[in-house]
Amino acid sequence: MAKKTRKFQDRTRVTTLGRDPHANFGVVNPPVYHASTILYPSYEALKNNDYPATPYGRMGTPGTLALEEAIGELDGAYGTRLAPSGQAAISAALLAVLKPGDQLLMVDSVYQPVRMFADTVLKRFGIEITYFDPTIGAGIADVMNDNVAAIFAESPGSLTFEMMDIPVMAEIAHARGALFLFDNTWGTPLHFKAFEHGADISVHALTKYVGGHADSLMGAISYTKAIVPRVEKTYRGLGLCIGPDDAYLMLRGLRTMAVRLKQHEAAGLEISKWLQGRDEVARVLNPALPDDPGHAIWARDFSGSNGLFGLELKEGTETQLAAFCDTLELFAMGFSWGGYESLIVPSDLVGARVATKDLPKGPLFRIHVGLEDPQDLIADLERGFAAFNAAK
Repeated sequence: MAKKTRKFQDRTRVTTLGRDPHANFGVVNPPVYHASTILYPSYEALKNNDYPATPYGRMGTPGTLALEEAIGELDGAYGTRLAPSGQAAISAALLAVLKPGDQLLMVDSVYQPVRMFADTVLKRFGIEITYFDPTIGAGIADVMNDNVAAIFAESPGSLTFEMMDIPVMAEIAHARGALFLFDNTWGTPLHFKAFEHGADISVHALTKYVGGHADSLMGAISYTKAIVPRVEKTYRGLGLCIGPDDAYLMLRGLRTMAVRLKQHEAAGLEISKWLQGRDEVARVLNPALPDDPGHAIWARDFSGSNGLFGLELKEGTETQLAAFCDTLELFAMGFSWGGYESLIVPSDLVGARVATKDLPKGPLFRIHVGLEDPQDLIADLERGFAAFNAAK
């Protein structure tokens, strides 16, 4: 693999990490190896495990190892493993650190499929799940019992975009002997340094901004040296692996992530501010906005934002909401985010929160601003609002 490049800035590192052209006949990108069986040249080579990093295709290939190296270096982690999706990465990380009888503290604004995993699989294994308000801060200590094993956080929160005081909560977790796990998909390794803020495990849905092209699924689990055995044994035991072609797509996306994020961030802020001036809008849920309740924490801990935020309307019937969405041309309706395309989906919080105090009261949307021209996107939203108002 390429030499370590910690001395460079992140915008340089995304273009250099995980590459070693001169080990591959000068080819710029790591080659794609399709492999299951790895052949050894001799009995002695097999016994000595001459290919310790790639003894079998499921353990990795040169291309997947290159991606693990790149993500781990950007994260500042001791090690990184890849999973078939962000959900798979989170599930594996939780299974690695929890056992029957443990208490898991989980932020109430967690990604809904993770909540489902906690409420079904983890509870079936005898793990106590306690949800907490994302703005709880130091109050997290008040909901811990003697068996607390881990805190799982996501900031900003899914759908409602609340900011969490990560350093404070991580410090409290460690003081009680618990681990701190963090979903860093929104921040990415470029805009939020999870390990510098106290995380023991940082997980990513690489599907989003790392991939960036809406054409591949993958997750990553990054971790500290202290918990290597727990993560590695669980990861191997679950038989997790990813395909070499997807790893290639992720490495390709990684190379342009820094410049794409700058555009997503600039356009996202421009459209957020425009939406704040609409009569139909109650709130724009974007911590990068100066008047957002979580802005101070965001400005302290994050070095940038992106194109994903929430939109709360003052009111709207189902007919109006349908007219709004169906009129949009550039904002397509579809799940996921982080690609070059703009997206909008209605957000349903029914059954998705049990501990959050300040929830949106009006119709709620999740918006992802892609790489289209912001003026075209604004014109698209204007047409949508015109149809919304005409449907009264």
